[in-house]
Amino acid sequence: YIFSISCPPMFPVPSRKYWKVLFVTRASPRAPGPLVDSCSEVGLWIDAGSRYENERNNGTAHFLEHMAFKGTRKRSQLDLELEIENMGAHLNAYTSREQTVYYAKSFTKDLPRAVEILADIIQNSTLGEAEIERERGVILREMQEVETNLQEVVFDYLHATAYQNTALGRTILGPPENIKTINRADLVEYITTHYFGPRIVLAAAGGVSHDELIDLAKYHFGKLPARYRSDMPDLPACSFTGSEIRVRDDKMPLAHVAIAMEAVGWAHPDTIPLMVANTLIGNWDRSFGGGVNLSSKLAQKACQGGLCHSFQSFNTCYTDTGLWGLYMVCEASTLEEMMHYTQLEWMSLCTSVSEAEVARAKNLLKTNMLLHLDGSTPICEDIGRQMLCYSRRIPLHELEARIDAIDARTIKDVCTKYIYDRAPAIAAVGPVQHLPDYERIRRGMFWMNS
Repeated sequence: YIFSISCPPMFPVPSRKYWKVLFVTRASPRAPGPLVDSCSEVGLWIDAGSRYENERNNGTAHFLEHMAFKGTRKRSQLDLELEIENMGAHLNAYTSREQTVYYAKSFTKDLPRAVEILADIIQNSTLGEAEIERERGVILREMQEVETNLQEVVFDYLHATAYQNTALGRTILGPPENIKTINRADLVEYITTHYFGPRIVLAAAGGVSHDELIDLAKYHFGKLPARYRSDMPDLPACSFTGSEIRVRDDKMPLAHVAIAMEAVGWAHPDTIPLMVANTLIGNWDRSFGGGVNLSSKLAQKACQGGLCHSFQSFNTCYTDTGLWGLYMVCEASTLEEMMHYTQLEWMSLCTSVSEAEVARAKNLLKTNMLLHLDGSTPICEDIGRQMLCYSRRIPLHELEARIDAIDARTIKDVCTKYIYDRAPAIAAVGPVQHLPDYERIRRGMFWMNS
């Protein structure tokens, strides 16, 4: 897929699935001067992440991302770095559980070079033995840094218990023993198995000519295999298990807890109602003002009662499953009460949420969607992700219409389906001695004792 856009569609464009408007800006409207060069973002979104790994090669996709900038058959690592720096461009990549992304931000006039560099990286990387050995140490140090980010740690534990013994339960970086043994053959095998034309999206945003992008794609990516030698690799099945992981450490000042139920994948019709429900719960930390005037009832209680340092409702989607829940950071003494009020608000979603609350959450969700698309980087990200997830980019007016169609009855029905009387997955790290036991939390999913 090739997709480009110059600004987000703020109103319906019925005759086209995409649109482009090239803006020309002068230094002064009265005294025309040289044109101000615009910037563009271009990237490759690949339908391949850690979910497609097994226990033996877990960590390969992330390792491969690190190797992408270590030299190709045309460019040494030094040549690549100097070329990007001389262009004034930025080149980066990231790996998730289902996707790998390589992207570049540059002046629009340098877009052809940026596309050529991205094509060179994914098709001609040398994957030299010396560079592989050097990156092992880099990735192992990155693991140590991740271990200091307690939110990352808790969410890795949450996936490990929610999707235990499946691909989504493994970490993106992989275990240290795998990083120490991954070799060039493993990296080449991952590329030849997954880097095929049907699983790659070339997306761009900014001052981009769509026709030019198509020509660049044909020229630089025309040799990518369009078909698999055999059957396309199946998406590994991942089943959800209501369970928990607790890592008690009383020396830590705060407890970090995530609790989630199984939700749905990107394309499921219940995704939008769950997004609205997620907005109803909201997020909060002690730097917020507002108090009783906060839109989230849970935030009001947290603010007035000092129940936590912060909390964040989340709705994480994958192709065929998802996690809907809440991440909280609390002192040990308030953990039990915070869990109680969290479940109380969840039960309220299932039984007594009002039309006024839903209307406010819908407006907030639409506002957040628009604010998220502020700049070429998030727009490009939105295009690439949606093309992989939906095989099209959903126009904002369509998303707004789907959000507007939701009412309180919809929220009650959907939340009852996915939250009420469901066994949650729980991950807790720190002084968690006051966190209620699993059976008590499980009972709180269908009945709240005062």
